[in-house]
Amino acid sequence: MSHSTVPRGRAQAKTQTKDGADPSTDPPGAGPVTSAKSGSGKPGKSGKGDGLSGKVGLRIRLRRDRTLILMTVPAILLILVFNYIPVFGNVVAFQDYDPYLSDNGFVAMLQSPWVGFEQFDRVFADSEFWHAVQNTFVLFFLQLVLFFPIPILLALLINSVLRPRVRAMAQAIMYLPHFFSWVLVVTVFQQIFGGAGIIAQTLADHGSTGFDLMTDPESFKYLVTLQSVWKDAGWGIIVFLAALSSVSNDLYEAAAMDGANRWRRMWHITLPALRPVIALLLVLRVGDALTVGFEQLLLQRQAVGPDASEVLDTYVWWNGIRNQDFSYAAAAGLIKGIVGLTLVLVANKVAHLMGEQGVYKK
Repeated sequence: MSHSTVPRGRAQAKTQTKDGADPSTDPPGAGPVTSAKSGSGKPGKSGKGDGLSGKVGLRIRLRRDRTLILMTVPAILLILVFNYIPVFGNVVAFQDYDPYLSDNGFVAMLQSPWVGFEQFDRVFADSEFWHAVQNTFVLFFLQLVLFFPIPILLALLINSVLRPRVRAMAQAIMYLPHFFSWVLVVTVFQQIFGGAGIIAQTLADHGSTGFDLMTDPESFKYLVTLQSVWKDAGWGIIVFLAALSSVSNDLYEAAAMDGANRWRRMWHITLPALRPVIALLLVLRVGDALTVGFEQLLLQRQAVGPDASEVLDTYVWWNGIRNQDFSYAAAAGLIKGIVGLTLVLVANKVAHLMGEQGVYKK
């Protein structure tokens, strides 16, 4: 019969925890307190924010996030006033709206006669509407093919720069035109590509005449795309650089040690990291396909004519504001909104099929 030679008091001292608690006094089968409570799956008495059940009550979350909620209230009010409340005005698309029936626009809306889908029949029968649709999609595809990849390429180029000061300076210079208004952008391009611009004057000094890109209807769609690239490429660079900042340098070092060159590292590490952001921005870009720059095109409408510059936004503005045919313009705008929503849903479904989240989850 063998007995332990270690005294009972010394054995108990070795099994005590750091705070002096004696585990031998626990009942048989009892584990740590935290594991017993969390493993049972039963929350505390309140069940709200006890730290064990993993659930936080609505009242606790409102108290915790009240500062952030107060910061978002002005933005929510602006969205409600300028985006959601005007949606109710689409009812005039089914009316023969006459704003002169009353001094109050809402009362005039109630007193205007209903005509059903008559305004939509007028829109679909108008050849100018289909011409505006054609110009809109032509500009959209040009900007999608020529403009969308440029921020990605510039972000990759800036990210490859080793000196942080040079990288920050290049990023600031490219982002600066984003803050310019379209009036200033068109003016800058007029001073460069116009009939009295720098290029025309330089060619005139060498005996050449007749250069005026700003009034050429044939090249207008490329000019508009170039203006969009110069103005908004910097914003896309910021987005893609933010995505690249989350990529660990250990991946690049491991790939370099395995023999991957610069192009292989970009193809297998950088581009997969950008893929979710590219999918999200592509979905948003497709949803914004029918909005290709109202102010930009309206400023140059007189120079190139409506045949080259008329898009859906300018078409709605011209018929609704200039011609004061409010019901007809509302019908055209409602068609544009429905088609845009459909494009967002289709593009987001394609993103889900590709394994990306898109705008919202499945």
